[in-house]
Amino acid sequence: MFPPSTAQAGDAPIRSTDNDAAVARLSAVQKGYLNDPYIKYLVPRAHLISPRPPLINIGTYVRSAGIDALVDQWIELSARGGLRCQIISLGSGSDTRFWRIAAGQMRDHLKTYVEIDFPEITTKKAMSIRKSKDLMVGLGDPQAVSLGQGGTALHSEKYHLLPADLRLSPSDTIEPMLFSANTEYPSTLDPSLPTLLLFECVLVYMEPQASSRLLEYFIKVFERAQRGVLGCVIYEMFGLNDAFGRVMINNLKERHIALPGALPYTTKESLSNRFLRAGFIAAVAVTLDEIKKAYIAREELERISKVEFLDETEELDLVLAHYAISWGLFLGSRELGSHWGHWGLTKKS
Repeated sequence: MFPPSTAQAGDAPIRSTDNDAAVARLSAVQKGYLNDPYIKYLVPRAHLISPRPPLINIGTYVRSAGIDALVDQWIELSARGGLRCQIISLGSGSDTRFWRIAAGQMRDHLKTYVEIDFPEITTKKAMSIRKSKDLMVGLGDPQAVSLGQGGTALHSEKYHLLPADLRLSPSDTIEPMLFSANTEYPSTLDPSLPTLLLFECVLVYMEPQASSRLLEYFIKVFERAQRGVLGCVIYEMFGLNDAFGRVMINNLKERHIALPGALPYTTKESLSNRFLRAGFIAAVAVTLDEIKKAYIAREELERISKVEFLDETEELDLVLAHYAISWGLFLGSRELGSHWGHWGLTKKS
């Protein structure tokens, strides 16, 4: 939920936000908010990490609950349509979603899972995967696991970890790895299959022009597929034009971190409009505060309320109101709307 406390040069401060998110998730797992047996393998010296405050733990839980629900529903809709799906996590960092899916009941409905991040991050993750028996087991046949691109990439039957700078032209970086017919990469995807893009606190660190170019690139790829189905989930902070936002921006400046991608998005409507401008046909944005109050089952809210005592509920509400999960949908054919049109978060009674 919050940026790291260290100040470093170049892109290192941006890359370090991954460790902050991983530590926050580890803390939420240790406290019992989340179930994730894999995150400990991707956090250095995990046994020495001190728990984070309840506010961060709860925020991490709400974020995870919302994104998990969207991803799970995407896989279920693909399965109901008799298809396996593809997931591309961009700026994936230390995310463990692939292993959680691989250990679950929907694993056979996932065809390919791709993670893309800075080469410095993918190199470390590839090493962590190779060192962990549990992570290696999740990749399937060990004979199919291989390193590539000087150790910055890792490939297996379903899972592919790839290095790239998302700020560069996707035609030069992503296309050769994922969509080129003449590629040597084993990670080539099929645009005729339902494909979900995940951006978790990624686009906010990019210039708006670069993030728009990235979204528009994927739309063009799936427009060429006769029955292309493309979904996209974005999680990030927004509405930073108030007092809370100004404090956050100033604190980040001291840590050499800028948020150029947050500046154009001052409202929920602006978050959903981003998808429509890029070519998606439908889009929704919901704040974490709204997710906590209306989209999580009552029994779950009761459970997490007993995990830790929180006396700063107003501060929690303020923080959660400045983070949102938004999602967009593109369909290559109108007739697909009856099946895919209901994808999204559902309010709980």
